[in-house]
Amino acid sequence: MRHGKTNNHLGRTASHRKALLSNMAGSLILHKRITTTLAKAKELRKYVEPLISKSKLDNTHSRRIAFSYLKNKEVVKELFGPVAQKVGDRPGGYTRILKLVNRKGDNAEMSIIELVDFNEAMLALKAEKTTAKKSTRRGRSKSAPKTETAAETSTETSTEE
Repeated sequence: MRHGKTNNHLGRTASHRKALLSNMAGSLILHKRITTTLAKAKELRKYVEPLISKSKLDNTHSRRIAFSYLKNKEVVKELFGPVAQKVGDRPGGYTRILKLVNRKGDNAEMSIIELVDFNEAMLALKAEKTTAKKSTRRGRSKSAPKTETAAETSTETSTEE
């Protein structure tokens, strides 16, 4: 039975799993997007989201906690610098997992895990949608433009004949 077993052990010992997640979290923070298997991405999300939440409060204690997990000074600087500034107003959900096609060799489910606020393509699309004029489902007074176009088409067809 699997009662109370919340973590996927990923087929590794505890020390190997801890090192794996630490390295993957560092790569995610530095590169903003990494490609990995779906199981690792789901475990990484549970590992890195609390660290990003801690980075919102920039004090010595938070930095030391983050360093104890990440073990890399440059990654901690990046986490408490640009990453913390971008996610400052977001209440959670800092990462996004996108599924890819299965890996060719062993058919493993692959995915991309990325920091949400650093995907420029998605942000540009979102900005485009907000600036675009909203159309309503209900009709507006269409009688003026429709009658002009209908009148123009009727005169064009009569002149062609």
